[in-house]
Parts: sequence; C-alpha cells; structure tokens
Amino acid sequence: MADFYQNGIVTTLHNLAHRPVEDIESELREFSKKRPMSLILPSLFSELEGDALPNIVKHLEGADYLSEIVIGLDRADEEQYRYALKFFGALPQHHRVLWNEGPRLQALDAELQALNLAPKELGKGRNVWYCMGYTLASNRSESVALHDCDIVTYDRELLARLIYPVANPQFNYEFCKGFYARVADGKINGRVSRLLVTPLLRALKKVFGEMEYLQFMDSFRYPLAGEFSFRKDVLNDIRIPSDWGLEIGVLSEMHRNYANNRLCQVDIADVYDHKHQDLSLEDDQGGLSKMSIDISKALFRKLATHGKTFNTETFRSIKASYFRIALDFIETYHNDAVMNGLTLDIHAEEKAVELFAQNIMKGGEAFLDNPMETPFIPSWNRVISAKPDILERLYEAVEEDNKEFMTR
Repeated sequence: MADFYQNGIVTTLHNLAHRPVEDIESELREFSKKRPMSLILPSLFSELEGDALPNIVKHLEGADYLSEIVIGLDRADEEQYRYALKFFGALPQHHRVLWNEGPRLQALDAELQALNLAPKELGKGRNVWYCMGYTLASNRSESVALHDCDIVTYDRELLARLIYPVANPQFNYEFCKGFYARVADGKINGRVSRLLVTPLLRALKKVFGEMEYLQFMDSFRYPLAGEFSFRKDVLNDIRIPSDWGLEIGVLSEMHRNYANNRLCQVDIADVYDHKHQDLSLEDDQGGLSKMSIDISKALFRKLATHGKTFNTETFRSIKASYFRIALDFIETYHNDAVMNGLTLDIHAEEKAVELFAQNIMKGGEAFLDNPMETPFIPSWNRVISAKPDILERLYEAVEEDNKEFMTR
C-alpha cells in the first residue's frame, strides 16, 4: 500500500485501497455521459508483432467507457498498414489508425513543412502531435489519455486510474501524470529518471537556488512516465519537443499554461515494465545516451526562459554537483533494493552516472553552440491560424485511408 504523503506542490492521488477496477469503470461510464473519453496510442509497426501490444488490445476491449481510440502508426508500408487495420479491428470502440507514412498524411505533412509548421524529427513526438490533431478534428471526446504501446505488464486498471482524474466532472484537473514503481524481474529499473532527472534537478537547485519551476518538476514521482491524461482544450496550445525531451517538455508546458491546482499525478500500477533502451556508451546518438542529452537540453532551455544564464563554468558546476548527488542516490537505491529483496548492480549504476555526467556537459555545449535551436513542434492553434482548414483535411485524410484500405 502506498503512503498518503503529499510531496512537492502537485497533488498526488495514491492507490490507498486497491479499489476494484470494476468500480472505477462503473463510475467512468457515468462520467462519459458528460465527458466523453478517448485514448491515444502512439505505436511503431514493430510493436504489433511483439508481446505487449496484443495484450494491451485485449484489455482495451473491456474499456467500454471510451468513445474513441486513436492509433498513430509509424514505420509501416501499405501492407503493414492493412495488417494494422485488421489488428486493431478487434477493438469494439470507434477507432482510427493514422498511417503516418501513407501518401495522404505525407502530403499534408509536406504542406506544413513548407511553412515550417510540421515536426522536423521522426519519432514519438511527431506521432503524438498528429494524433492530438486528429483528436481535435474528430471532436468525439472531452477527456483524453495517452500511454505507450510497449507495456508488458499492462492491464486496463492502468488506463482507468490514469483517465479518472480528468474525467470526473467534480474534479478540476486539466492534466494528470501517471506514476509507478519501475520494479520488474527482481530489479529496480528506470535509470534515467532515478539517476539523471532527479539528481540533475537537485543539482540545478544548488547552482541556481530554489525556483518554483524546479520545485514543480521535482514534485513528480516519475517525470519520464509516458502515460498522462488531459482535458481536450490542453491540445490547442501545447508545444511539445520532437526529441527525447518530450515528457520533460510536456510537464514544462503544463507549468507554463496552468496553475498547480489544475494539475495532478496518479499511481497507476503496482508493477510496470516495458521495452528497455541500451545505455549506448559508445554512441551518443542512440539509446539512453541520446535521451540524457536531449533531456538535459530541455531543462537548460526552460531555465533560460526563466532568465537564467549559462556558460561553460556554469555547466561544470552543474555537472560536479550532479555527480556527487547521483552517486549518493546509488547507495540509497541499493539499500532500498536490498531491504526489498531486489538486486541492483552498483557497477552498472555508476557507469550510467558517469555517462550521464558527460552528457550533461555535451547537452550544455550543444545549448551554447546552437542557442537558436527550436525543437518544439508548433501548437495546433498556430497551425490552424496559418491553415484554417487543416483539421478538417487531416480528418478527411485519415477517413479516406481507412475507407480505401478497409474495403480492399
């Protein structure tokens, strides 16, 4: 059973009683009469052939309170798109698959690229952004959840608990972040969150002093969780990064756009495991190495908008402070693991911290070398201003793809 402690300045909704999922879903069915709900699933085609996504689809068949499921499909040719239509055809809810590599969506993307209004990088951020646009265009929901497609420990309680805070009409939350303990197979996982993000936030506090933004970010128990939910109006004005800074960028946007009492985090799973990224010690353009650079840059960019200035000496101080804090955390997590009968490889943890420390410096150097870098995808409000019919055309493109290839 979780504790009921409220840490930081963001409301934490705990799992205190292990309430039956059937009770939660019964309430969600009632909520759906006032606040229709939808789910966004950003997916790679390869995930359709794995073990996680088939299980996710099976569980979602019982989520009858959802009005719509929007699936973003990346890295798929025509034959694979047809396969995806059949694969997701098991879902009883109204659902659509966005074929991101299809000619119709590619043509729309090219138009937006010409106006510098489209995502510049392939990846999850781009996929999520187009799914958000389609969700706005379909206008079938008021509350929206989003989660990854590689969760191997998935059951539908995760979704029910995730969407409940923004679906309950008596709550005033605009955004909810999921959290969980990254423990599976007798090990503590979640290295980037444990050994990079939290120690880096604490180091930034040491260097710059207490800041409300840093306190806000440090209030989230699992800031890199890919599971969150929101009211539909959040979609219009959010600007998200297209790189690995996506989750940090989303939290930063919520901090910019909403008061803290409109935001919360919720415990969504006792056990959570998904696909693990390689550390990529020899390649800073892949795996956890690139992720750590992108996350560091995302935090530095945000602090710059708060008037903080950086130079090489600043980054050296941040790195030195981070390194000491992170090493102390390794001992903390090791002791926690031992007490709970779990394993934790101290040598592997220290290798990760050494890599992250190097990449904090690399992220800082990249920030100084390219101060005009703008990895953020434009908000849909801006895109609609430039192309007033874009949502209608996006909707029609997805519908035409579905109609053409479902009948073949």
